[in-house]
Amino acid sequence: MSPNDDQSHSTTTIFDVARLAGVSHQTVSRVLNNLPNVRASTRERVEQAIRQLHYVPSQAARALVTRRSRTIGLVATGLPDFGPSSIVLSFNQSARAAGYAVISTNPADIEGSTLRSSAEMLIRQSVEAIVLLAAERGVLDAFDGWELGVPLISIASEARGRGVRVSLDQYGGARRAVAHLQELGHQDIVHLAGPAGSMDAEERLRGWKDALVAAGLPVEDPLRGDWSSESGHRIGRELLAVRTPEAVFVGNDQMALGFLHALQDAGVRVPEDVSVVGFDDVPDSAHFTPPLTTVRQDFTALGQEAMAAVLAQLTDEGSPVASTMQIPQLVVRASAARR
Repeated sequence: MSPNDDQSHSTTTIFDVARLAGVSHQTVSRVLNNLPNVRASTRERVEQAIRQLHYVPSQAARALVTRRSRTIGLVATGLPDFGPSSIVLSFNQSARAAGYAVISTNPADIEGSTLRSSAEMLIRQSVEAIVLLAAERGVLDAFDGWELGVPLISIASEARGRGVRVSLDQYGGARRAVAHLQELGHQDIVHLAGPAGSMDAEERLRGWKDALVAAGLPVEDPLRGDWSSESGHRIGRELLAVRTPEAVFVGNDQMALGFLHALQDAGVRVPEDVSVVGFDDVPDSAHFTPPLTTVRQDFTALGQEAMAAVLAQLTDEGSPVASTMQIPQLVVRASAARR
């Protein structure tokens, strides 16, 4: 038998028992070792799962409870923009406050082999859990088929794949931004979206579209940028060569900055001629010309929530925690005005 096997006479693993009982594998190991600090109801649930699966533990499985590295693995995908960087910073601070170190990896691409290598590197360093900061759907899909042997917590705006997910409500934030423009009397509301495949971009696009449909307003094909100011400027010039809309909901503040630049170059006044609303509330957005009305995301709270989810998975119950799905806050400044 391989020393890494989790069972001696059964194809069932300790992780199968943990999934069926709805607890962490550490809790199963504490039950196997008859250790204290396990609730009676939890112990009964684990024992019932053991009986149901005919699980026979190995010595390796019994010893799992002692493998405490006080280390969390973090796989961060996507560009190091303001939002992801802020989440990573908050998560690291929360982990340190809880007495955990964080080992981070930033894969250069999201190919399955690259992501697998990143995860395996973290597992070899005995991390107790892996947190996945996922920007694109393919990342969640890639992790869905892997048995990591440790809890997986995803920071992602779509409910995909397995494991526990924490997120902010990108969809609700977008609807709030569009509702503000509607309240100002705008009916021709164009959307400059982020790149296809980005879960944040798709959720914001979905919120924009649903808000227009609910109000009985026309829905044009969205414009597509790549989150950069340069793409916002380029797309703004292309749009203005065709027409000048009443209002534009831009998928992030950096693209909004470039879009405002294009409007200024064309002599189009903001907000007198066009209203513009962004998304993220980067620190500089209050100093754009004009100051940008935008949607503020609480990245600090999201990082803290991710660490709270980790701790929940590593404690007695280990039960999944539901994301609060907090709707981002609308910050009203001078870039949008009544029609």
